[in-house]
Amino acid sequence: MKAMILAAGLGKRMRPLTDHCPKPLLPVAGKPLIVHHLEKLKLAGINEVVINVSYRAEQIMAALGDGSRFQLRIHWSQETTPLETGGGIQKALPLLGDAPFLLVNGDVWCDHIPSETRLQHDDLAHLVLVDNPPHHLVGDFTLTHGRVGLEGSSRMTFAGISILRPELVAREPMGTFALAPLLKQAIANHHVSGEHFSGHWVDVGTPERLNELEHFLLASAQESQR
Repeated sequence: MKAMILAAGLGKRMRPLTDHCPKPLLPVAGKPLIVHHLEKLKLAGINEVVINVSYRAEQIMAALGDGSRFQLRIHWSQETTPLETGGGIQKALPLLGDAPFLLVNGDVWCDHIPSETRLQHDDLAHLVLVDNPPHHLVGDFTLTHGRVGLEGSSRMTFAGISILRPELVAREPMGTFALAPLLKQAIANHHVSGEHFSGHWVDVGTPERLNELEHFLLASAQESQR
């Protein structure tokens, strides 16, 4: 299975840190945020990664190169202007191929990578859901017996980690479009499964949460050395 990391955003919520540095290259615990993703993907047995880039793309591409430093192969999908999540995925489909692929938001941190086997035959997507963080208490979706739903009181937050079939975006008109409406339509049609991850997950969307992740990772490293 190939993976795609979404890294084309402008990082507006992270300003002023992103005024001169793209968000994927912001350092956390001694390495760029996106490098944490690459290392986890390699450990999970994934050897090919597609990364979409737009804002300060040249910096990201120069920092990561062809991926050989991480013992994997990186394919670059360059966007003149950000195409949003759906449009960015669609543009990258020639690099991803026809098989299901893992999709990871570049601005999250998580220990968990779902298995390709979790995507069932007739489903278009499999989502990882987490407990609602303080900044998103309303959640996104429900989860009942492994099926993702839109309505209900016990809602959880989409972790920004999923397995998708190319068909989810392939038929949309080329250009800029969001992924969320397509996911919601697939959920309404009962074509989305999910799983609950209860481990450590961070939406690294603000300088404060980046700093919190820094302290967590450094403390975890010190604990493992004892």
